[in-house]
Amino acid sequence: MPIADTPKPPYYAVIFTSLRTKGDNDYSSTSDRMVELASKQTGFLGIESAREQLGITVSYWADLQSIKDWKADVEHHEAQIRGRREWYSEYRVRVSKVEREYGV
Repeated sequence: MPIADTPKPPYYAVIFTSLRTKGDNDYSSTSDRMVELASKQTGFLGIESAREQLGITVSYWADLQSIKDWKADVEHHEAQIRGRREWYSEYRVRVSKVEREYGV
């Protein structure tokens, strides 16, 4: 997965950190589907993800309303329920405003 090509700040980041339970139970296919679905949402700017023992996924959004709309998406909501029930022993969601960005 490449580094997301985000616009000039400000914009928002949703940082999802997680510890997985054992077993897949459709996790991989659901995760792929959530990326596909999120990328079609109004205000979606990009996503980056890495997983070893600790998983970190950062999605980038144009505004807070876009984040609220994504959280309320029916298919995403169903995946959230399965995540709490089957896939994650622990997780945190953090929403932050990106005010500065730099890199090569």
